[in-house]
Amino acid sequence: MNPSAAPVRLQKLLASAGIGSRRQIEQWIREGRLLVDGRPASLGERAGPQADIRLDGRKLELGMKTADGAEEAILYYKPIGEVTTRRDPQGRPTVFDRLPSPARGRWIVVGRLDVNTAGLLLFTTDGAMAHGLMHPSRQIEREYLVRVRGRPSTATLLRLRQGLTLDDGPAAFDRIIEERAPHPAGSAGGTSHAAFRVVLHEGRNREVRRLWEAAGHEVSRLLRIRYGPVSLPRDLRPGDWRRLDADVLAELTAAALPPADS
Repeated sequence: MNPSAAPVRLQKLLASAGIGSRRQIEQWIREGRLLVDGRPASLGERAGPQADIRLDGRKLELGMKTADGAEEAILYYKPIGEVTTRRDPQGRPTVFDRLPSPARGRWIVVGRLDVNTAGLLLFTTDGAMAHGLMHPSRQIEREYLVRVRGRPSTATLLRLRQGLTLDDGPAAFDRIIEERAPHPAGSAGGTSHAAFRVVLHEGRNREVRRLWEAAGHEVSRLLRIRYGPVSLPRDLRPGDWRRLDADVLAELTAAALPPADS
């Protein structure tokens, strides 16, 4: 971003830098959360990239994203059978095999999915964004569609929400919603299986599977359908990728920002 560029509306400046969507930025201004050169920002205000702009006291680095696409981000529908590494000693296909080449730098995967889990993966060339999206302090939600063997009791579902102790510490689902209708990805009904949407805000290794196993139910199918503000498109097929549009990229960048009290 050219420091000598002419001032533009604050919403456009920050949205072009990937800090947030214009609607988000307008809300921040109304709430008094944005400062420009030490004073509260106002709607319609203009600023240049050289201005000292702060959100909740944190200085915003406008070079994190640029309007010309210097940093890129894509979503990918990982199929079962691919590993989330660049190279696999066993020669299995990896999630990087089908990705396009970035204009610059290299793809960094945001989080991981095990070989038997399908669904949404995010990739970016921005290391700061990737780090922020995976950092525990951001409390970013991950949502999964899960099919388990057996029919969990009400008491079991309550235990999963209240928390169970795993080998690496306590864990719990933030929300559990039973899926009663068929899902395009292949959820099953009947008495031998049950399907749920589950949400948690951590990315520990195989956490969803281990939570269900600790409650006495084996996971037979697992699909990640959302990571923070990004959802898996219903028209995307396994093995396909899609670039994030500007608004979604802006929301993702905002989600990666440090919390206000950090």
